[in-house]
Order: sequence, then C-alpha cells, then structure tokens
Amino acid sequence: MIKKKEKDILILGIETSCDETAASVVRNGRDVLSNVVLSQIDIHKRYGGVVPEVASRKHVEAISQVIEEALRVSKTSLDDLDAIGSTYGPGLVGALLIGLSTAKGLAYGAGKPFVAVNHIEGHICANFIEHKSLKPPFVGLVVSGGHTHLVEVLDYGAYEILGKTRDDAAGEAFDKISRALGFGYPGGPLIDSEARRGNPDAIDFPRAYLEKGSLDFSFSGLKSAVLNYLNDCKMKGTEINKADVAASFQEAVVEILVEKSMMALKKQNSNKLVVSGGVAANSRLRELLKEKSENLGFEYYFPSMPLCTDNAAMVASAAYYDFKSGNIADLYANAVPNLVLGSRYKG
Repeated sequence: MIKKKEKDILILGIETSCDETAASVVRNGRDVLSNVVLSQIDIHKRYGGVVPEVASRKHVEAISQVIEEALRVSKTSLDDLDAIGSTYGPGLVGALLIGLSTAKGLAYGAGKPFVAVNHIEGHICANFIEHKSLKPPFVGLVVSGGHTHLVEVLDYGAYEILGKTRDDAAGEAFDKISRALGFGYPGGPLIDSEARRGNPDAIDFPRAYLEKGSLDFSFSGLKSAVLNYLNDCKMKGTEINKADVAASFQEAVVEILVEKSMMALKKQNSNKLVVSGGVAANSRLRELLKEKSENLGFEYYFPSMPLCTDNAAMVASAAYYDFKSGNIADLYANAVPNLVLGSRYKG
C-alpha cells in the first residue's frame, strides 16, 4: 500500500463524459499515482463519430475494471481515499450517468465525500498536474470537441468567461471537415497529420473575428467555406489537393485561436496563457502560440498529450480543489449535459 502522509489528500477521479472510460488517483491535486484510460475510438470511428448509446453501453462494460486498475496501479484502496470525484457535466447524458452513478455508489459504500466535477474545469486543471508550480491568476484557452472558451482563471475554482464560441467548437469543426475530406474520426489528429504535407497558404479561407474587441469565436462560416470549396471543385471536376485543404483550414482555425488569445491577455493585463483540451494537442496551434507568446513576452503552458484529451487525472485534480473549498455534493447529484463553466452543484 502507498505511504500516505497525514496532510496528503488522495482523490479518486472518474471520467465518462464522452467516449473514454477513465479513472485516476491523484495526490494533493497534482501528483498522479495512476491514470487509466480506456478509449472507444476504434469502435466509433466506423460510424464517423461518437454514437451516444454505444458509448454508454461500453462505459457500463468497462467502468468497474478501469477503477480497479486505477486503485491497483496507485497501490491504494477505497479506505485510503479522502474523496471520490466524477464528472457530472457537460457531456453526453447517458455516458455521464455511468460514471456519476458508479462514483456515488462507491462514495456511499465507502463512507467517503462525493465531489461533482465540471468537465471544463477538469481540462483547465490538467495544467496544474503538468506544471507543478502553476498558480492562478491566468488566462485560459479551452479548446476541445465540444468547447471553445477564453477564461480568466481568478483563483482555484473561480472563473470569468471572457469569450466562447457562438456556434461550432474548434474541435467540432475539425471533425466535420475531416469527414468531408474522407479522413474519418477523430478529425483533429487526422487533419493535423495531413496538414504537415500541405501548403497553409494555398487557399484563403475566411477568418471570423466578429465585432471589434470581441473575444467570442465563430467557426461555422469557415466550415461552410471549406464545404463550399470542396463541392465547387467536385462540380467543376477540379482535382482536390486534400493536404492543402487541411493545411489551409487548420491555419485559419489556429490563427483565430491565437489572435483572440493574445487579445485576451492584453485586455486582462495578464502575461500568462494556459491552454487545455483536445485541440491543445494540435502541433500548429502549439507552434504558433509559442511563436506569438515569445514575441510579445507572454508565458504559455500546455499539458502533455495524454492530459489534453479526456482523462480522469484532470477530474481528480479539479475535485481536489473543490474538496479543499468545501464544495461537496450530495448523492442526489444528477448529470447536467449542458453544464457551463463555473457552475457548482447545488443539492
């Protein structure tokens, strides 16, 4: 068994918001003792995207074994834990309910506090795991399949939303264009890979910056422009260079994300940008943000690749800060598929 100091706080985190079944034990919000993730990508790619009912059924099949493995790897038992946390939103309602119900059952059976975790907060907290000395305040860019947010992180668990997407999230746009190009699912890594062989200046796709000074995002117009370009080429019998389309589309998305992030830093008089979410793994986003941040004298932080995508270590980290603040949920907590950042469970 793990040796636990008196002041140590051990949290078991559980994540089932989409198509990853994950469990993790984290010490003091930053030290990962185990992080087990069972992905369903190979199952869903045949459908071109996540099928909610299939995702839920696979979570049911895997959740117990994943939790047992997380406890085994961390050399802990339920008795060693100080609390159990699980994502309760946002996400697919059926998938959320699997992890949430399991976590509440474990908490009840073991007599441990239960913490209901906001999935978007979890993504932000991934950087606390990656960068041990990182502390608020800072500006956060959260970019994933379902969310694109610019946030001022005022303190642990304290957020002010500066801007968010008005339509498609960045990751959602990647998935849709990937399908249109015939690459499949998940779109982000496939577009990123293909774009390395293409010319980002080959096609001048539009960038939507919205009203002057706005920190909101909009990717629906860009998505439509790419689809119209592909349809126009097919109608005219013009050969489509998929690598150039991927590179030009990716460049448009990344330029918008980077420009808005730089605007947010200046507007909030901050010098620290923290990026999280699945799209944070994009190589061009990392490259351009590094370049712009260094030119303007800003600090920048990314999580490692395994902490960009959905995982339970980030959930356990977020649960730790909620637990420390006394934000404990009761066992009536339900899934909230459209939960917004900053929301706290209220029984």
